[in-house]
Amino acid sequence: MPNLVVDFDTLLTLSGKDLGTTDYRQITQDQINQFADATDDQQWIHTDPERAKDGPFGAPIAHGFLTLSLIIPFWGELFDVEGVTTKVNYGLDKVRFTSPVKVGSKVRMQATIADVTEVKGGAQIKVNATIEIEGQERPAVVAEFLARFYK
Repeated sequence: MPNLVVDFDTLLTLSGKDLGTTDYRQITQDQINQFADATDDQQWIHTDPERAKDGPFGAPIAHGFLTLSLIIPFWGELFDVEGVTTKVNYGLDKVRFTSPVKVGSKVRMQATIADVTEVKGGAQIKVNATIEIEGQERPAVVAEFLARFYK
């Protein structure tokens, strides 16, 4: 169950709302390998633990887009809108991969609804999302995520 569940009318009032943080999720080598297979990105810094030990990060790292894709399950932990017919991930305005995520690291997301705009038949929200790495000051990903909710 998400931390915050609202109806459509309440959604329209949430500009500036801090949604808090999710629980941590650990990034595993198996997860990285599955993402590499799905995206055809088999670069050794992700998929070869032995070689990666001597690489620039000292261990295999998650693909930036793997870390970014965690916005979706993290989002489900934080927020939902009831009484709408359709929910759409509308896209991203800005994305930065600011720190590598080493295998075994734990990540979580902090999110704030930055803006709510009415669109034909519904509403669009812009969410400032930061994926944090446990024990590190610098986040893994900073993104502006867009979602739409239709009545």
